[in-house]
Amino acid sequence: MAEATQTRYRVEGMDCASCATKIDTAVRRMPGVEDVSVSVTAGTMTVRHNGEIDLSAIARKVTGLGYSASQLAGKQAAPALEPEAACCGHDHHTHDHRLGHHRHADPADHTHSGHSHGGHQHMASGEGGASQQALHDHGPATGAWWSSRKGKLTIVSGAALVVAYVLGHLVPSIAPYAFIVALLVGLVPIARRAIMAAIAGTPFSIEMLMTIAAVGAVIIDAGEEAAAVVFLFLVGELLEGVAAGKARQSIQSLAALVPKEALLEENGQTRAVLAESLAVGATILVRPGDRIAADGVILSGDSAIDEAPVTGESTPVRKGVDDNVFAGTINGDAALRVRVTAAAADNTIARVVKLVEEAQESKAPTERFIDRFSRYYTPSVVVVGALVAIIPPLLLGGVWGEWVYKGLAILLIGCPCALVISTPAAIAASLSAGARRGLLMKGGAVLEALGTVNAVALDKTGTLTEGKPKVTDIIGFGHSQTDVLTYAAALETGSNHPLAKAILGGAAADKLLIPAASDARAMGGKGVTATVDGKAAFLGSPEAAGERLTLSAEQTARITALNDEGKTVSVLIIGETLAGAIAMRDEPRADAKSGLTALTNAGVRIIMLTGDNRRTATAIGCELGIEVRAELMPQDKQRIVGDLKNAGLVVAKVGDGINDAPALAAADIGIAMGGGTDVALETADAAVLHGRVGDVAEMIKLSKRTMGNIRQNIAIALGLKAVFLVTTIAGITGLWPAILADTGATVLVTLNALRLLAPAREA
Repeated sequence: MAEATQTRYRVEGMDCASCATKIDTAVRRMPGVEDVSVSVTAGTMTVRHNGEIDLSAIARKVTGLGYSASQLAGKQAAPALEPEAACCGHDHHTHDHRLGHHRHADPADHTHSGHSHGGHQHMASGEGGASQQALHDHGPATGAWWSSRKGKLTIVSGAALVVAYVLGHLVPSIAPYAFIVALLVGLVPIARRAIMAAIAGTPFSIEMLMTIAAVGAVIIDAGEEAAAVVFLFLVGELLEGVAAGKARQSIQSLAALVPKEALLEENGQTRAVLAESLAVGATILVRPGDRIAADGVILSGDSAIDEAPVTGESTPVRKGVDDNVFAGTINGDAALRVRVTAAAADNTIARVVKLVEEAQESKAPTERFIDRFSRYYTPSVVVVGALVAIIPPLLLGGVWGEWVYKGLAILLIGCPCALVISTPAAIAASLSAGARRGLLMKGGAVLEALGTVNAVALDKTGTLTEGKPKVTDIIGFGHSQTDVLTYAAALETGSNHPLAKAILGGAAADKLLIPAASDARAMGGKGVTATVDGKAAFLGSPEAAGERLTLSAEQTARITALNDEGKTVSVLIIGETLAGAIAMRDEPRADAKSGLTALTNAGVRIIMLTGDNRRTATAIGCELGIEVRAELMPQDKQRIVGDLKNAGLVVAKVGDGINDAPALAAADIGIAMGGGTDVALETADAAVLHGRVGDVAEMIKLSKRTMGNIRQNIAIALGLKAVFLVTTIAGITGLWPAILADTGATVLVTLNALRLLAPAREA
């Protein structure tokens, strides 16, 4: 049996829940296909299949439904097929799938003129015949709605309706025929899609319900209203497409942050090149005010970097040599030379876009339930509509025309579009909103689960703390603090030890002039000696210093007090005199305390799990006011997470995604902290790009907002249908209010979901 593989497709013309359902059903029925995931918001489809399947056949199946499909996975991209090409032997169009240059021939449905779509540039080409107007296109994600083929069809249908009304008033005898012609202008494309969907395995589509209702209305001599209903249906579809496009634009706009050009430095000269052509290892020059064109490491220069577009960080971050920078961020006040560390297709923004698109394809538990529910709901509506049309006239003496009319209205009311899209629309908007703020969640299931978290276990180093020690105290014993730091920096010059970097960083911050050291010699495990300004100097541990001279009780007490605060102390000896001491500690992140407070206020239990020594961990824990478990091995962290779960808690584990891997896997939700590293993006269930502790609380808050929004959407979808169902049976409302109950509810649900794209208001 052939090994199962995955292939991703870009699908154009798909803007509503019924679109995804029809595509899913049709492709899933193909031989060799094992699973299908379709994302309306991302405009993508992932197909799991055996290796023997014809990938172009999958594309043809999708285009047969009136869409356009192009392969995204793999080096050889499948061609985007026009519906006519699939059956008439037209030449296939070629593609370039490099980020920013995905040329997409799409005459069949979307006629966008080069609009941006998920970082891929789509250019319409080819000719669109009259028959192609039948294809499914809810309108462009960007650009003028009237420029889309669907927009044009809606305008023509509306114009035909107006002409029919005018002719009907001028020549009443031809009014019925005029309205039938106006009806057919919009109904023929709808009926064609209905038939194609039925053949592909979706007989109870909204198009089929619409077609039955419209034809039935003509039969009972309600052609005028049927023509109006078809026009309203087209308007509703257009509005659905425009509304859904706004959610899609949110995440896709990230790709536009990366500049098109970069200044490549070669042999001392710079020249402008396409940013997508930059190779790993290349050196680029970034001028003040320019957007950085690639992920990289600063080779020279020191500047404030505005990372808000990528991480949501509100204030610029000062960065210098050896610091990482991200594509799409903005250089501040000085020129930088940057070594490229990731190709365009693999930079932080490209990976975020890819991650969110893939996350939108994975269904949440609520979404899966709604999908299953709709499979039974729609046929049930057809049965109810038929019973309403037949039983009263047969058994209760009702008028056939009146009750058939009501039955047809129920068909339109019962369409599950609004219900089916209620969950994915909210989840897609929420995933996009989170990504814009550096909060990455791998799918709706993760997003839903985050809202139920009531315990968070956090790593210490690099999660609650900065991950690198800093000088916290300088004590002079007979020498000034400046002299102590200057001599210590001279002794540590050239060392890569974390404590040495802390001392050198402290000296650089104070802008000290560091003298040269000679005869430097490292003493393994004890310290370093050298001659500085003609004087012998030693910097090392208090124990090693005690072997060279005697420390007074006062000096020992001060060093012990610093150790009790979780700080590492290095002692400086100049000549035969104890000159001073420098204390260093990996300090808590600036936002750690406020972030932990936000979690506590949300009713979440917080616990620190760390492998560090108990004294240091306890000192940090006391400062932050949280429970501490220290001196743990990876398996110990995993065991503690398991114990918390066994106690009935829903546990999120927050760590760096590497040494915390067992605990991350054991937790209900694993959250990786980091600045866009591969581990942060590709392991765990979620990732916080800019590493703020407060963002864990933001994730939980976003999840709760999303679930509240989903409940509102379901209430809107079912509530409107229930109201119009009652009013229709009571004879208060008819066909055109029924179509408003469907398309109106869908638009309302989508617009309500889009509210999640806005920042949460503080209570």
